Amino acid sequence: MFKRILKNERGLTLIELLAVIVILGIIAAIAIPAIGAIMDNSKKDAHIANAKQAASAARLAIAADKNTKTQYTLKELYEGGYLENIPKSPGKVSTDKYDAEKSIVKIIKDNNGITYKVTLVDGNGTFKYIDDKDVSELKRDDVKLE
Repeated sequence: MFKRILKNERGLTLIELLAVIVILGIIAAIAIPAIGAIMDNSKKDAHIANAKQAASAARLAIAADKNTKTQYTLKELYEGGYLENIPKSPGKVSTDKYDAEKSIVKIIKDNNGITYKVTLVDGNGTFKYIDDKDVSELKRDDVKLE
């Protein structure tokens, strides 16, 4: 009797294969949008990190130069030796960097202290990822992706 049952086992039925395919399709439908959201969040986090790096470079420039400048471009920070290089824009071709002339760090001094506001513009000089936002209060919602 046991041998007869083993003889009839010839593999999966068509219904079982279809069930597996449907389950895989459902998993893919859930996973693909989730992965896209994770990628967008990581790009936004990278823009925020670049903005904080630019603000830190401006702090160094102010401390070292003892000047009263109210803003720096990324190009000025790079040429002054306060940035190692112009940061690359995440999500773009690896050679595409921020526009070094239009990406700026504004220094605002008032009774509450010093505030650093950053604007990061893409390499074409047309799209602003971060537009005049306080670095200490930057959130993912403040970053625009193309």
